[in-house]
Amino acid sequence: MNIRYLDTTFAALKYPNYRLWFMGQLVSLIGTWMQSTAQGFLIYDLTHSAAFLGYVSFASGIPTWVLTLYGGLIADRMSRRRLLIITQTTMMVLASVLAILTFTHAVQPWHIIVLAFILGIANAFDMPGRQSLVAELVDRKDLTNAIALNATMFNLGVVVGPAVAGLVYAWLGPAWCFTINAISYIAVIIALVLMNVSAPLRTARSSPIQEVKEGFNAAFSDQSMRVLFAGLFIFGMFGFGLLILAPAWAVNVLHGDVTTNGLLLSARGIGSLIGGLVLATIASRGYRGKIWSVASLLLPISVVLFGLARWLPLSLTMIGFMGLCLISVVNITNGLIQSKTSDDMRGRVMSIYSLIFIGSQTLGGLLIGQVADRVSEPVAVFISSGVLAIFSVVVYFYNPSLRKIT
Repeated sequence: MNIRYLDTTFAALKYPNYRLWFMGQLVSLIGTWMQSTAQGFLIYDLTHSAAFLGYVSFASGIPTWVLTLYGGLIADRMSRRRLLIITQTTMMVLASVLAILTFTHAVQPWHIIVLAFILGIANAFDMPGRQSLVAELVDRKDLTNAIALNATMFNLGVVVGPAVAGLVYAWLGPAWCFTINAISYIAVIIALVLMNVSAPLRTARSSPIQEVKEGFNAAFSDQSMRVLFAGLFIFGMFGFGLLILAPAWAVNVLHGDVTTNGLLLSARGIGSLIGGLVLATIASRGYRGKIWSVASLLLPISVVLFGLARWLPLSLTMIGFMGLCLISVVNITNGLIQSKTSDDMRGRVMSIYSLIFIGSQTLGGLLIGQVADRVSEPVAVFISSGVLAIFSVVVYFYNPSLRKIT
């Protein structure tokens, strides 16, 4: 294999701290996606309602709306490594509680919703810290590559986690999926403890409200940033938000079971993984604006084809292509926003990023779940594809400057 290709694609892995982060987070993400997959199918198994899938997503998203901006302030004021040790430990405890409830056959839908809400609180602090920490692990010239590799790591988890969860759920039950997730947090906690990060001391220079205003001013400082954040909202709501339908789609549309659900989510992960690797390779070649535009136009086409497919291999192919398009637009959005943000504002700007990204998925999951329950899953998919198409076409023709971003 071409050594130069490896040096370009995996440039961020030359940093010891980033290698620790990559390996620890990868193990943890596999566990996270095992729990996410098992939890979705368990709640559908308990309620037989697509709307309940949206309720769980909504419960986890409420704290994001309320606390993420404050989480960004905390990420700018304290050690991001220490912050993540606290949040990851909290998540490990929550996974353990869900495992115990499931092992003892005491679990009820409201338990899952409450635990999802508490997990959302932890995520409100974890996401800004996690997004910001990456910039402390590599040089700025390798930041875009590190973000792309982060997505690759995330999508390896999406590929492996749901597939394994489908098998473990079918053979051993959902409680073992939650147990494996709880154990997997140990890997990322150890990685964080072993890191040697000498981040500059950050102190509060003004009131929290003033600091939040500064974050918004930085986030929406120019037209390209505003378009990127608008795209993040639309793609989160009607792209990623669709994924909450996977359990209902597997059972009602494809007439499958928990294994089918795992295959759908893993196929989406494979597409995202391919997209992440491609972006990691070409991140420094100046095509980011063009790739964002093309991927945004192809996304609604793949969503429509997925909605029409009733043959499992075709469904897997289309959801994989959806994953490729989604990760392309989101990764490029992340990289462009971070490259335009100063270090002292990064936590606040990335908290706004997290607020929009997670908040939009929460709203999308709630809306799409209601439409699926009241009308049908395919109708929910076709409505989403229409919104995605309108947004992408408008941006393509009325904001051509975005395509020129390198």
